[in-house]
Amino acid sequence: MMIRKLVIALCALSLAASLAFADDASMDALPRRVSTFSDAAEPAVTSLTMAQVKVTSHTDTAAVETAADVPEQKTTAPSQQKKILLNLASRILTLYQGDVKIRMYPVGVGKPDTPSPIGHYRVTTKEVNPTWIDPDSSTVIPSGPDCPLGYRWMGLFGNYGIHGTNVPSSIGGYVSHGCIRMHEADVEDLYDHTPLGTPVDIFYDRIVIDRNDDHTISYYIYPDGYGWQPLTVDRVKKALAGYGVEDFAENQDIYNKIVASDGQPTYVAKAYDLVVNGKTLKKRALGKDGRIWLPAFALSSALKLDSRWDSQQKVFVTARGQAAGIIKSDVVYVDSAMGRSLYGLEGHLTKDYVYTMTTVSEEVPNAQVKAKEAKTAAASVPSLKERMKTGRTTPQGLDN
Repeated sequence: MMIRKLVIALCALSLAASLAFADDASMDALPRRVSTFSDAAEPAVTSLTMAQVKVTSHTDTAAVETAADVPEQKTTAPSQQKKILLNLASRILTLYQGDVKIRMYPVGVGKPDTPSPIGHYRVTTKEVNPTWIDPDSSTVIPSGPDCPLGYRWMGLFGNYGIHGTNVPSSIGGYVSHGCIRMHEADVEDLYDHTPLGTPVDIFYDRIVIDRNDDHTISYYIYPDGYGWQPLTVDRVKKALAGYGVEDFAENQDIYNKIVASDGQPTYVAKAYDLVVNGKTLKKRALGKDGRIWLPAFALSSALKLDSRWDSQQKVFVTARGQAAGIIKSDVVYVDSAMGRSLYGLEGHLTKDYVYTMTTVSEEVPNAQVKAKEAKTAAASVPSLKERMKTGRTTPQGLDN
């Protein structure tokens, strides 16, 4: 037990340094709480300071679980299995149940010279009220308000784990020797919802793209705290292309976001799969400013319809008609309201957020309709010869 506590102690070596770091001006530029990724379906995640934590619920006796005590989640249905994703660039830890985000927490991670390790891990140990032993002085600090590990420990491998802290101001920064720090209320909540064997994926990605339930796409760019990931406009565009909204993200806007690297959301558009006569196109229909915009040339190509863009008049022209268009990243888009006049298509947005278009049956000109009706009416009137046979000289239906 003492050996394991010595291992845990290494995670807290930077306590004194982190106290100083928390007062540094650079620390003030980092978010204390991050709420930019909240989904409507997610429960609100709140945080308490150490002064708000009820220490009376903690005892001096530590409760320890190891992976040998509890089997992995193999018997749990995939939709109910838990997993943790931790982005070191955003300093946000997300708990999933199946593919659904159920918790999100801000965290403190390793300093640039002692970065938290990226990779795929599992929760191998869990301990309530861990004791810290100072590796320099061998001073034992039991669980309580002075313990750098807080009141919960979840071991991942070697010296690394997820734990609480008695320096809540350090959360949101690059502050540790590699362990993951959390607000005390958050780590206790995570502890209660994380079984042993839970997979933990730790990665570093400055670009985070979020899709809401209504298919709204937003992106975030975080500071390069470790200096591992320089960004370019093209790299951000490529990331957005996976969601089909890259055309609506202007190059200058992306450049400005890279310079700012403020971790704040930038709304792009709503992305809908585009289906034409049963075939899904590579390009998507994009919703913005109350309209749904269609990729003009992609539709023409799908219908094998001749078309051109009049750059002077800013008009898109097909063999059927013409309509005003807009240019987004050198791609022409037209309002979906013009789908019938330009392409002979009617469209609608399904409840699954798919924009479906089908060819409309051609209407017969009025003159042709009248001629066809007259011909049909004439065919229904018996000839004079037929009327003579029946003794009737008045057309049927006109007798008094």
